[in-house]
Amino acid sequence: MSKNYYEILGVNKSATDDEIKKAYRSLAKKYHPDLNQNSPEAAEKLKEVNEAYEVLSDKTKRSNYDNFGDPNGAQNFGGAGGGFGGFGGFEDIFSNMFGGGFFGGNRNRRSMAQDGADIQVKLNLSFVEASFGAKKNINLTRSEKCEKCNGSGAKPGTSPKTCSRCQGSGVVQQVQNTIFGQTAIQTTCPECQGKGTIITDKCTECSGSGVVRKNRNIELNVPGGVDNGQILTLRGQGEAGINGGDAGDMLVVISVSKHKTLTRDGYNVYAEVPITFTESILGTKIDVGGIDEIISVTIPEFTQTGDKITVKGKGTKKLNQNGYGDLIVTVIVELPKSLDRAQKLLIEKLNEDIKPNQYTKKKQYNEKIK
Repeated sequence: MSKNYYEILGVNKSATDDEIKKAYRSLAKKYHPDLNQNSPEAAEKLKEVNEAYEVLSDKTKRSNYDNFGDPNGAQNFGGAGGGFGGFGGFEDIFSNMFGGGFFGGNRNRRSMAQDGADIQVKLNLSFVEASFGAKKNINLTRSEKCEKCNGSGAKPGTSPKTCSRCQGSGVVQQVQNTIFGQTAIQTTCPECQGKGTIITDKCTECSGSGVVRKNRNIELNVPGGVDNGQILTLRGQGEAGINGGDAGDMLVVISVSKHKTLTRDGYNVYAEVPITFTESILGTKIDVGGIDEIISVTIPEFTQTGDKITVKGKGTKKLNQNGYGDLIVTVIVELPKSLDRAQKLLIEKLNEDIKPNQYTKKKQYNEKIK
């Protein structure tokens, strides 16, 4: 086989559908374009991941891939350079030759039901919406089960007929020459494409597909505490399944706009706030812009540049938890850009009155360089 789809998704060959879906979502998030801008490598990896998931999430394609090394079936089996297409095809030869007992019996090769694909959408949130939660609407067009025929594809009052070629099994046997002689192998029935049934009188609403395209407005309650790049999963809100398969999921990728004065790390938010040099010496109360409010913060006497003041509970809401993060204020002491003569005289008098040992850091530095 040219590509090892299991290796691409990082799962074992015995992985369940849920394990495959979980691995796909994790990798789709990792290589998502919004998180890997200007990265051709990430785009190529995402393409491989999507290709692998497309095959392994489809029961018929996965069975063909396992058995023949090709998701399209046995047409690439054998021949020059074709090989056995993986151990699965080799096993099926022995299963047909020895009645399935050599490898523990025949496997269930197909299922008519196919789960729908997942849908990815990007949701833009303001800093405040991401911090505290919000109700948002997502408008999209997706495949849904046809209500007129209830997804059967047949005209109401009729039903699909059993395929005469495969007798409803969805597979047909073909005899091929191998190094072991003539061997009967199974492939997807070309008459019904593996469904086992044929619709002779199609539903006029969906033209026999069982699904229709619909425009929908999905209301989403975004929980407080979500962050940039996170993915919210809406179960069953993706593309409709076929032949009774489950609908896929909607993967909502969060994009949070920047705040004017705050940055965020986890559930804490950070602000750098300038104060005057007189405020730093004498102490004062200042107004600090929070996420959505003005907060009064006390500046102690002799506050230095870089000192941090923590305001409890004024950060973002904790995602799926009780409580909030904190607001961390970093103080920046600002010196005046100019002084008039009278102001300079006052400063000079103050400088004469302040003793050198009152400047701790300067004193320590001078002692170190002596």
